[in-house]
Amino acid sequence: MKRILIIDDAATVRMYYRSILEEGGYHVVEAVNGIEAMEKALQGSFDLYIVDINMPKQDGYGFLTDLRSREELHQTPALMVSTEAKPTDRKRAYVCGANLYLLKPVKPEELLVNTRILLGEVQR
Repeated sequence: MKRILIIDDAATVRMYYRSILEEGGYHVVEAVNGIEAMEKALQGSFDLYIVDINMPKQDGYGFLTDLRSREELHQTPALMVSTEAKPTDRKRAYVCGANLYLLKPVKPEELLVNTRILLGEVQR
């Protein structure tokens, strides 16, 4: 079973993503910020990271930059999901290492399809 780490400071968002992804057959782990997420990433392997931008302690940009700098973790796909809609936000996400950038709110089908694409389970 593929493992996904959801990184978002909003409990309702994590619960929403968890319900969609678990129904889709994935094992889900949660973190409330980039620091907690990195601790979990270093303790066990994940197949995908779903990352929010705006979080306390360490934001999504910082987490992705840290993730991509680590040899053992830098290849794992990352899906950034945010309310930040400016082109500069999207560009910064990709520069920091996001594989895909989606705007909130994300529909269940959109989350599942893009998860499957990033995990190599379906073709674009």
